[in-house]
Amino acid sequence: MNNSSIKILLVDDEPDILEFLSYNLKKEGYTVYTASNGKEAISVAKKETPHLIVLDVMMPEIDGIETCREIRNIKALKDVIITFLTARGEDYTQIAGFDVGADDYITKPIKIRVFLSRINALLRRLQSTNAPIFEFGNLKIDKERHLVYSHNIEIILPNKEFKLLCLLTSKSGKVFTREEILEQVWGDEVVVGDRTIDVHIRKLREKIGESYFKTIKGVGYKFEF
Repeated sequence: MNNSSIKILLVDDEPDILEFLSYNLKKEGYTVYTASNGKEAISVAKKETPHLIVLDVMMPEIDGIETCREIRNIKALKDVIITFLTARGEDYTQIAGFDVGADDYITKPIKIRVFLSRINALLRRLQSTNAPIFEFGNLKIDKERHLVYSHNIEIILPNKEFKLLCLLTSKSGKVFTREEILEQVWGDEVVVGDRTIDVHIRKLREKIGESYFKTIKGVGYKFEF
């Protein structure tokens, strides 16, 4: 992904900071949008769907914590990368930021080279999440073409099994709760029976292999290879 195709939203109530950071990010080739408060940030984010949001904490109208919470509740923005940039370095502020879905936390003041390095590191996640083919040992997943191969043999998966596999492999080693799985795979659909997830996991184990899928009793499932 070229820098010019990457959209960054800067949110800060200090015009000098917005101008300085915007100037340097544009020099790197990024497309930059700005907002001076949380309410405006939410509006711009909905309109432009940025790849990354740099969010101040202390702002008028809606602070950064609440802004992040609201953005994470917008379906089209649930995967946007969010980092806080703030002069407040207290532990409780950082914890509050991560609790509402922030990906990183950058404390002001910061040298511009260090800031750009942190931004570039965060944006490298886009390359991994948008890769056309994911490989896990002998397992290959082509999300764009809806294809799965095990030991170079194509495995046919119905839509829900494929979506479940993609979810679990999106963060290898992470435990996905049953609630997360139902929300992200089935969404608002009516799920018949409490064992729906278990049945789909069993089918994936039969088709792909027992060792990939771990049951965390009373919590959910995770993918390991």
